Formats: sequence, structure tokens, C-alpha cells
Amino acid sequence: MSKKLGFIGLGTMGAPMAGHLIDAGHEVHLYTIEGVPADLAKKGKVAKSAADVAKNADIIIIMVPDTPHVDSVLFGENGVAESLGKGKIVVDMSSISPIETKKFAEKVEKLGARYLDAPVSGGEVGAKAASLTIMVGGHAEDFATVKPYFDLMGKNVTHVGGNGDGQTTKVANQIIVALNIEAVAEALIFASKAGADPAKVRQALMGGFASSRILEVHGERMINRTFDPGFRIELHQKDLNLALQGAKALGVSLPNTATAQELFNACAANGGKAWDHSAMVKALELMANHPVAGKK
Repeated sequence: MSKKLGFIGLGTMGAPMAGHLIDAGHEVHLYTIEGVPADLAKKGKVAKSAADVAKNADIIIIMVPDTPHVDSVLFGENGVAESLGKGKIVVDMSSISPIETKKFAEKVEKLGARYLDAPVSGGEVGAKAASLTIMVGGHAEDFATVKPYFDLMGKNVTHVGGNGDGQTTKVANQIIVALNIEAVAEALIFASKAGADPAKVRQALMGGFASSRILEVHGERMINRTFDPGFRIELHQKDLNLALQGAKALGVSLPNTATAQELFNACAANGGKAWDHSAMVKALELMANHPVAGKK
């Protein structure tokens, strides 16, 4: 039996994700601080507050920028917690602190509801194409209940483990992505400074063991100088901050993650917070005094 759905947070990612749920024929109650986009308002049910969404929905999905925003949506004035009870499931698809996620889950469960953390990877393109990778933490039975709705928003949906494990997986994902961007940038700068055509170098490497989605997509961005997001540097900074905070709490050293964060910081200091994260290459180009650019 289809559940009534709620979706809170209708920005760059949330709007198309909610749209897929509506287009599949589900009743979706919508709320966002900025106001529900007109195209969604015509098809969904516009709510007055987060509490109103939770009152009318069985599954409440949250997609907002950062940990404090999730806290506010859940436990702030007119928040989701005011309308929670037995049988309801909160699904946070934001990318936030794994440590705080576990606390949120405990508080929600004390109110009689259940909690899944389900951050995504794939960016705006994946959200629009319903091809997101979704990493889920929480009880297996709750995952099974929500899985059909995840499948409307993503292609690779994995139940990783308990609450917080989904967010931990997302942080790990962002570490890998950042370090791969850095590696591709270094390689293309090296090749270009040595006199080789970086476009042809990239083409050659795509056929070998160095091949990766980062080399394919972001390597091309670096060569073509197309740094419109995509995924903004300021968002990746937020994710790496979660990684470094978590590493400190766990007593783990992440030296290359720290370096990648400093390169993002350098980009941000030069007006690049809103650049695509592939623009990390600009910080390395500055140090090399040499830009990556395809030969004419």
C-alpha cells in the first residue's frame, strides 16, 4: 500500500527528487522556507510548516544543506518532531554529521517514530536523472519500507548499516572524490607543463588503470575550463570539514584530506566558493604558475 510522503527542502537537489515521487503518482506534502516552486505546487500538496508535513505524511524526507538545518527542521519551532508518532519514518537525505545523525535518530525514536539517514551522491545531474547513489543507515525493516521510494530517486541504493552509517559512507565518498580531483589536477598540470597536450594525455589515460569518472568528467572540465557547478566547492568544503572533525574525534589522521581541504580553501579565498569542485585545479595551477589548457 502506498504511503503518504512528505518532502522538506526543495532546492537544487530536493526539487527534482520530490518531482520524481510526485510524477510516480504519490501523494507528496511539500515544504521549504523559500516557498514551494510553482511547478511542484501544482502537482503536490503545499504545507504550512515542517510540522504540517509530518502531520500528514507517513514518510518524511528531508533534503537541506547542513547539520544545523536538519536540527532546525526536526526540533525547531513548528518542526517535524511536533507531529511525530508511531508508524512514521523520518528520512534525512542531506549530507550531515554522522555523530549528530545518531543523536537525531535517538531523539526521533524516543518520540515513537523511526529514522533513516540516506545521503546521496550524484549532484544536480543525478537528482534530475533519478540516478543518484543513495547510502542508507537505519533499521533493515525501515529500509525495506522506504526502498521503493528510494528507487524512484536513485539507481544505486545500498543499506549500509545502522543509523549514522549512511552519513559515514557519504563522508568517505567525499574524501575519495576530493583526493581523486586533486590527483587528476596534479597529473594534468604536470603533463601540460612538460609540453604534452593534456587533452590527449587524458584520452590515453582513460584506457588504462588510471581511468576514473573523475578523470573522465572533471578532467574534461579542467581542460575546457568549464567550472560552472556541478557540485559547488563550498559544499565539498562542508563535507571535508565533517571528515576532519570526525577524524579528530576518532583519533584518525587524514593528511591528504586536509591538503584537499586547504586547496578548496585557497579557491574560496579567490572568490571560488561557487565554482564546481573540479576547479580545485586552479589552486594547483597558481602554485605551478601554469594553467591546464588543451593545445589548439
